[in-house]
Amino acid sequence: MEKSIRSYNFVPPNLSYNNVEDLTRELRAEKSILVTPYDLSGIDMLNEKQKQAFKVITERIYSRKSGAFFIDGLGGTGKTFLYRNLLVDVRSKGFLALATATSRIAASILLGGRIAHSRFKIPIDISKSTICRISKQTSLATMIREAKLIIWDEAPMSKKTAIEALDDLLKDLMDSTQIFGGKIVVLGGDFRQTLPVVRKGAKSQVINAYLINSLIWDKLEKLNLSENMRARLDPAFIEFLLKIGDGTIDTEANDLVKIPPSILVPYTNESDALQKLIQMVYPEITNGSQISSSFLNRAILTTKNPFVDEINNALIDRYPGEAVEYLSYEETLNENHQAKYIDLLNTLTPSGLPPHRLVLKPNASIILLRNLDPTEGLCNGTRLTIKFLSKNIIHATISFGDFSGKDVFIHRIPMQPPADDQYPVSYKRIQFPVRLCFAMIINKAQGQTLDFVGIYLKEPVFSHGQLYVALSRAKIASVVRILIKPAYFSPH
Repeated sequence: MEKSIRSYNFVPPNLSYNNVEDLTRELRAEKSILVTPYDLSGIDMLNEKQKQAFKVITERIYSRKSGAFFIDGLGGTGKTFLYRNLLVDVRSKGFLALATATSRIAASILLGGRIAHSRFKIPIDISKSTICRISKQTSLATMIREAKLIIWDEAPMSKKTAIEALDDLLKDLMDSTQIFGGKIVVLGGDFRQTLPVVRKGAKSQVINAYLINSLIWDKLEKLNLSENMRARLDPAFIEFLLKIGDGTIDTEANDLVKIPPSILVPYTNESDALQKLIQMVYPEITNGSQISSSFLNRAILTTKNPFVDEINNALIDRYPGEAVEYLSYEETLNENHQAKYIDLLNTLTPSGLPPHRLVLKPNASIILLRNLDPTEGLCNGTRLTIKFLSKNIIHATISFGDFSGKDVFIHRIPMQPPADDQYPVSYKRIQFPVRLCFAMIINKAQGQTLDFVGIYLKEPVFSHGQLYVALSRAKIASVVRILIKPAYFSPH
């Protein structure tokens, strides 16, 4: 005689497939975000422009109407503060709200923030596919459908096709032809800052990649924040930044911008001048003093990865403690090429990969180069502080964001260069997915406010928004120092 499985009491009668799905890590992580009375108090601190935007968006949320918005504003006008209060308000009522950003640094500032490409499974190479890898039957799809609010900060940094991929995903998940599937989506950013990178693209291709050239742009409701909170601290500096960002500043020959002498590092020769800049930004390291946590809020910004490596190598040599050297293992995808190319591959440091020779010290600051475990704070761009170095493990703590202070353990993983990098042979590098981050490229710093900013211009900035982003990481001019190599900036 046949019996039902229920008669054996193996499975609780009230446990359904959906209940099991609800227990997934990502959904648990979102539902476990706590809202404190202190968090809620921020709503009363919104200025008039922020209140207007807050009211428009929340009324749309709770009336169950659709809404696609773009929050526009200079750095310092409180875009992040507005996002945080929108998230707090929705979550305090028991609803889901998803916080994302184009960069890891911008995402880390938002409670529960994730990189948008990671959250929505947007293809890394958006030129080859615009289909987000999310099935309708997954718990991630359920979470996105349930979300009352989706925020995407620093949206202008993303290619329009990435935003359009989210639009297609939401239309599919919600079975709706409305923009973003009828959900409330808030994009935001500042078009004065760095815009999408189109590798080896012509100027027309770069311009075409901008969000404002998407069919979505005209469908977005624009909300502008104009009250600059930082202007009270240093009005002259903010005015200078605004002129650079708007392209209205007076220029000299070859479109060169004149930098105020008060923030320039005197140039004698390249080596001495760089040491002066390092000493200004990191006096504790160069003076042999005890390292405090304040150095985490300082950085030297520059234009290219080779210059980043130059500064990081100079600093780690002077950093206190015993150095540990880690050499990577290069493996060609075609085993017949291994012996022929191994020496060459050891000399290469492609974008997004750690160097072959990685030198680290305890208490040094490093940045993660891969998404290892986003639900536990280990995302591409996460900054870490080294606690202990062993042969096969880096023991570190997360430096910023929701997971600040959390102990983590990093191991070696295989990594491949970007597909569009031109190398004589395809290969993978097995190494710890980290780099030192005393210095970083300007684009990586977007979204972060620093206590002291050094800017190293060995060569001129080469893309829209770079100088503006570098300077605007600081609130006042007195905590900015710029080193310019004169030979590259001669007007003749």
